[in-house]
Amino acid sequence: MSFRTPTAGGFVEDVSPGSGALALRAWYPASDAKSLTLNGDWRLRVSPTADAEDDSFAAPGFDAGGWARVTVPGHWVLQGDGAFGSPIYTNHLYPFPVDPPRVPTENPTGDHLRVFDLPSDWPAASEGGAVLRFDGVDSCARVWLNGTEIGGFKGSRLPHEFAVGRLLKPSGNVLAVRVHQWSAGSYLEDQDQWWLPGIFRDVTLLHRPAGCAGDFFTHASYDHVTGQGTLRVDSEVAGRVAVPALDIDVATGTDVTVPVRPWTAETPHLYDGELITPGERVPLRIGFRTVELADGLIKVNGRPILFKGVNRHEWHPERGRALDLETMREDVLLMKRHNLNAVRTSHYPPHPAFLDLCDEYGLWVIDECDLETHGFVEQGWRDNPVDDDRWTPALLDRAARMVERDKNHPSVVVWSLGNEAGTGRGLTAMADWIHARDATRLVHYEGDLDCRDTDVYSRMYASHEEVARIGEGLDGGTHRRRRLPLVLCEYGHAMGNGPGGLADYQELFERFGRLQGGFVWEWIDHGIRDERFGYAYGGDFGEALHDGNFVCDGLVFPDRAPSPGLLEYKKVIEPVTIEGDGADGTVRITNKQDFADLSAFTFTWSYQVDGDTVASGGLGVPALAPGASADVKLPPAPDGRGAETGWTVRASLAADTLWAGAGHEVAWGQGTVTARPAPAVTPAGTPAPAGDGTLVLGPGVFDARTGAPRAIGGVEVRGGLRLDVWRAPTDNDDGAPWQSDIRYGPLWRKLGLHRMLHRLDAVEHEEHALTVRTRVAPAARELGLATVYRWTSDGERLALTVTVTPEGDWTVPLPRLGVRFGLDGAASRVRWFGGGPGEGYPDTKTASRIGRWESTVDDLQTPYVRPQENGARADVRWAEIGGLRVEGDPEFWFTARRWTTEQLDAADHRTDLVPGDTVWVNLDHGQHGIGSQSCGPGPLPTYRLRAERATFSFVFSPAN
Repeated sequence: MSFRTPTAGGFVEDVSPGSGALALRAWYPASDAKSLTLNGDWRLRVSPTADAEDDSFAAPGFDAGGWARVTVPGHWVLQGDGAFGSPIYTNHLYPFPVDPPRVPTENPTGDHLRVFDLPSDWPAASEGGAVLRFDGVDSCARVWLNGTEIGGFKGSRLPHEFAVGRLLKPSGNVLAVRVHQWSAGSYLEDQDQWWLPGIFRDVTLLHRPAGCAGDFFTHASYDHVTGQGTLRVDSEVAGRVAVPALDIDVATGTDVTVPVRPWTAETPHLYDGELITPGERVPLRIGFRTVELADGLIKVNGRPILFKGVNRHEWHPERGRALDLETMREDVLLMKRHNLNAVRTSHYPPHPAFLDLCDEYGLWVIDECDLETHGFVEQGWRDNPVDDDRWTPALLDRAARMVERDKNHPSVVVWSLGNEAGTGRGLTAMADWIHARDATRLVHYEGDLDCRDTDVYSRMYASHEEVARIGEGLDGGTHRRRRLPLVLCEYGHAMGNGPGGLADYQELFERFGRLQGGFVWEWIDHGIRDERFGYAYGGDFGEALHDGNFVCDGLVFPDRAPSPGLLEYKKVIEPVTIEGDGADGTVRITNKQDFADLSAFTFTWSYQVDGDTVASGGLGVPALAPGASADVKLPPAPDGRGAETGWTVRASLAADTLWAGAGHEVAWGQGTVTARPAPAVTPAGTPAPAGDGTLVLGPGVFDARTGAPRAIGGVEVRGGLRLDVWRAPTDNDDGAPWQSDIRYGPLWRKLGLHRMLHRLDAVEHEEHALTVRTRVAPAARELGLATVYRWTSDGERLALTVTVTPEGDWTVPLPRLGVRFGLDGAASRVRWFGGGPGEGYPDTKTASRIGRWESTVDDLQTPYVRPQENGARADVRWAEIGGLRVEGDPEFWFTARRWTTEQLDAADHRTDLVPGDTVWVNLDHGQHGIGSQSCGPGPLPTYRLRAERATFSFVFSPAN
């Protein structure tokens, strides 16, 4: 006879979505029915396996006094200072063996307890029932109330409700929830994010009075020809619908057509209404709009739309995916203030309150199902759940819970089946169900390349060249696909320094009608606040399997400070373009909005002389219709007196809006009237020995043997001044390991560009010049850079001309090309005339505005979570630092930092960077582009820094 020990695998490994939950229904934030939040302080016990403890903890009277306290919503691994385990980050690899639906015995399990009393005014049992609602639990849960098991569920980012009225008592109610980190549902939730178990969204007790509202579906269409909207609210419980502003008071299920103001992301007009049933009054926020696929385009209210979007994971650096309303509002406000108009809820439905904010403030939403099985790609998609009929009920449950929860949001214009889940029968079943349930929206899924089940041709990280071919209709594919619009559901990978090439993508989107925009990956860096590292990423918690800092790829830093990438994106997608060279005294204004005219904006002009504003005023611009342009006359330009002169025109909000105050800048443009005179030095002095091993040439003191400068105008120069081609590779330089294209970072290291050696060939004294000839080359290679430094002076200023000639077969571009030197660490303030205020590189400098700027050396640094090349200011005419002024011919990139490039390269976290006693300055003639190759394409050819002959000059003098 043999015996088999029972385990907890039955529920945990069951592929069904669960049991006991009520039918799905629409979510709404509040009604006149009573509710009680059960958020707050809970007791927690974490066990290493699913069956380490029995169910006795759920019984009334169980003593949990010795258990830890945690906050719900929350993740237990982010509480307790590591006592409850650690976060795990993987991009797509499952952190457990792939043996669906089985999961490891080592399955951290959190038993949660909350004892609560009903409020004194809670209705009696005779006055209706009650529902216990969970808005999000990762990854599965069993629930008991007062000792009775009421059900269990999977589907972490979806709501589940249970009828509990018969179990409630006035006081001492015991709510017990057992949460397992791993379950069969985990195979469907392999999104690129931290694995974080817990009850991370709201828990609420809702009174359901007799005759209360059940499910309801608000249909609010708009006829752009007649200007009328048609409203019908289908309700599970019969009642009435009232919209006072429209003089509507009709029975549910009744169509009523009236003149309305439509809802769009640009003009998010909502009408307040109410659904009134015999037992409940539910507030409605109604937006009239019609979404359709017409003429091969996504149209809203009869007009094509252009997505200027972002993918958004939910994230907080301390609370993980447990977001409060104000954090969600901060996200929406930042998006609106940076000209974004769309969000893809990657890769799961967000907290429902986020969609309320999108309705209110105006954002198009692609609402994505809680589905990703990306880890199955490792085995050629074998055993993929989406092509296994056993899993189809779970897939349909997830699709239905998303649609039913979110169907009344006007901001939701597209349903997405999920992400990176391969293809299969389950996805087809989901698409069929959604199409049948809601014909008022489109269906999206990037993996459906033939568009068999979807209404949009969707791609990730397609190159500029491929996007252009698709725009031209040269991409091939099925007949159905060729008739559909393209949306890049992911592009512009915002990992570290970048993304580059956004302006080039936007030019394609605006050139070809079939291209309806895209969604940058992604919104926020998922760094976890940590005393050791500043912000931690994959591997920092000792995970055996992880994907490093690939989790930090956002347009905002973990603390939600905008990155240079977000500022670049804001400029690239601005709703108004302002162009002109200023030569004829006019500027062309173009309205790039889809629906609104320009009446919401006010325009101002200003003239700059050598970067200083000398005149300004208002500019009259007509209220141009969407897509229209006009040439507007500028006032006469003031006399520049031989200096560089130009104009700046700004478009700002004319009045306060929900998302920004009057005067908030939404767009700007600049033009040159007269070009900058190139700096020039007339050679006069002759290098003269000083008797101490140095040479003197004007204000410069040089080492007589090497020709390296030791001081300029009394300012000490450290480390010599010599050619520099190395930069600490960015995430985009290094590229993704799976990339088949050239990955420049590894090639640079293989070539040895991070350890270049300098050979002194000659120091030549001429009548009016000091010439130093060198060769700069990596060890073990025959190629090199012949470099000549020619110094001249007019007695007060010192000029340097650098000539670089490549030798050998250079098959890769250079990271940078310029000179580097050190200054005394006391140097702090920096002033410059050029691009600013933030960093800019060849394909990320659209937002770099020409002007005079000031900063500190410390503030020049961009705090990427993983340190890398950063902080360069583009198109610099002159810069002043540490008592030294540098002018360039041509303009140059300027960088200054308190550590060397090599130290920056070696750092894994910000806390690894320790300021030294020297400020290291780079003056670069060229920089290699940034691109997006951490997941997408590298820099376009025009932004690659080719190794070719170059000559560039600098003029040094004392700072003003």
